[in-house]
Amino acid sequence: MTAATMAVARESRADLRVRIGSLVLSNPIMPASGCFGPELASLMPCHELGAAVTKTVFAEMRGGNGAHRLSETPAGMVNSVGIPSLGPRGYLEHLHPAYRALGTPVIVSVGGHRTSDYAPVVAELADAGDAYEINVSCPNLDADGRDIGSDPAAITEVITQTRQETDRPLIVKLPPMVPSIADCAAAAEAAGADAVCVSNSLPALPLDERTRRPILGNVVGGLTGPLIKPIVQRLVWQAARAVDVPVVACGGVMTADDALDYISLGARAVQVGTATFSRPTAMVDIVRELRSRVTARGAARLEELARH
Repeated sequence: MTAATMAVARESRADLRVRIGSLVLSNPIMPASGCFGPELASLMPCHELGAAVTKTVFAEMRGGNGAHRLSETPAGMVNSVGIPSLGPRGYLEHLHPAYRALGTPVIVSVGGHRTSDYAPVVAELADAGDAYEINVSCPNLDADGRDIGSDPAAITEVITQTRQETDRPLIVKLPPMVPSIADCAAAAEAAGADAVCVSNSLPALPLDERTRRPILGNVVGGLTGPLIKPIVQRLVWQAARAVDVPVVACGGVMTADDALDYISLGARAVQVGTATFSRPTAMVDIVRELRSRVTARGAARLEELARH
């Protein structure tokens, strides 16, 4: 066996596993919902990811927002895609087979605009997902448009209802602009969630530098990328101190060091979004770098690296 072959064999034994409820992931790296599709399978070995997170599925078909939908900013990006959706039946027929073919666990993202929207979608999806990410960052049409995820009582209602429809792990994706991320995370855990994802994008309004007019068709969009990482780090730290279930960090992860920063603050898994737009292989690169570092350090677990 050559030295190179031996090194690959050692790295393959590096233990990066993460448990979310009953689901065991081979490593903690996964895409952020809306930033990844099965069409990327031709560009990278998606089976090396810990999981694939789908675009958000709503009860009804949605066409998304009008142009423009994306705008670059220094150290970030603002998107206003509007979450197009084929609905549960359309997802199962047209998208789910392609996600399944990736060779990694599939976490189906579910959205809604009322607390009563989520459970029926999960029921219709049945056991399609290995887990479900419950995106409560949507405006609640029954509560003056406030984010469902900013209200612990609304989170409790969503997760209590959804838990009755599935025994698969539930990950609650929280918005960043909330009175208390700790209270929201704790409400999700108490209602039966297996993990919380912190966080969704930050609301932003980019202007065209020439006209001084909003550049996005929807005027307001979601700010993502390295710019928001220090903000999300605080939220992850607060959430991890408030709950015993795993925290999945999401916000500005571009490198393995970014992932380790979040893990050092208590996150158990990490989602990658904006980095994939400029570097489609970013997630796989991060997985391989983490595995290489665990092997080089002779560490038993990834958390040991985060402490150095």
